[in-house]
Amino acid sequence: MYKNVKKKIERGVAFPTCISINNTVCHFSPLASDETVLEEGDILKIDLACHIDGFIAAVAHTHVLQEGPVTGRAADVIAAANTAAEVALRLVRPGKKNKDVTDAIQKVAAAYDCKIVEGVLSHQMKQFVIDANKVVLSVSNPDTRVDDAEFEENEVYAIDIVASTGEGKPKLLDEKQTTIYKRAVDRSYHLKMKASRFIYSEITQNFPIMPFSARALEEKRARLGLVECMNHELLQPYPVLHEKAGDYVAHIKFTVLLMPNGSDRITTHSLQELQPTKTVDDPEIKAWLALGIKTKKKGGGKKKKGKKGAEGEAQAEPMDATNGASTQEQE
Repeated sequence: MYKNVKKKIERGVAFPTCISINNTVCHFSPLASDETVLEEGDILKIDLACHIDGFIAAVAHTHVLQEGPVTGRAADVIAAANTAAEVALRLVRPGKKNKDVTDAIQKVAAAYDCKIVEGVLSHQMKQFVIDANKVVLSVSNPDTRVDDAEFEENEVYAIDIVASTGEGKPKLLDEKQTTIYKRAVDRSYHLKMKASRFIYSEITQNFPIMPFSARALEEKRARLGLVECMNHELLQPYPVLHEKAGDYVAHIKFTVLLMPNGSDRITTHSLQELQPTKTVDDPEIKAWLALGIKTKKKGGGKKKKGKKGAEGEAQAEPMDATNGASTQEQE
């Protein structure tokens, strides 16, 4: 799309593709040597992002590797994550506070007898910045605190929701599974090993700002060089985290633009048919889901031909709280 433009536009991967399986929570992006095989019934969390000229679009989706509808607790956890994401979409709007979203998504997860996973952050995004200052905390607790913030027009957010049938307290089981890193731009250190200097030079040249996968580096040198870079905090790791074996984990992430006439969700993926064991009866959750994401356009601008109704009057798809999918997705 952009190869013929006169000015070179930077573009590419903004977050490496991850496929986290079953009780693995996030960031599983294996090297070529990995021999993991997908099996029928696996719950896959697919997570990725790309950018054009530093403007990032991120998305994550959960898919069960099977034919037919998803049932039981697997359906519960996917419905919990998706319904929480739909509520967040309606509450991330100018004038609202980040803590309003934190409280709401936890309430939604509880309705499905699930937990929102701790430590997952929804970030504001700016040009070439995947994790800007304003943050929405998934779970508020004494160990993890973020500054109170108010959403404003023309901001962009990656809303990141991870739900679990377990405790929602993921653990790092093996540091060797980590393959995704981001350069810590504010750190400097004179590396001692030749392999480390080679790898860090490659990272600085090819991945100066965005997260990257060790797959993109020369593998033998990377193993040696990354260790020294990590020891001196030149790189920020994205560790592979796990819930307990047997727990189900679902992940929904989308990018939303806070426009003057409402919110634009620019990344999404339709769900499989879900048949959860729980239904949402809480009137407050139903009220959140009934909110529109578009507002009527201000002023009396001319209507464009070929469009039905006034511009800006589009409302969000109503949510069916029984299975956590919008009516559009069911169709």
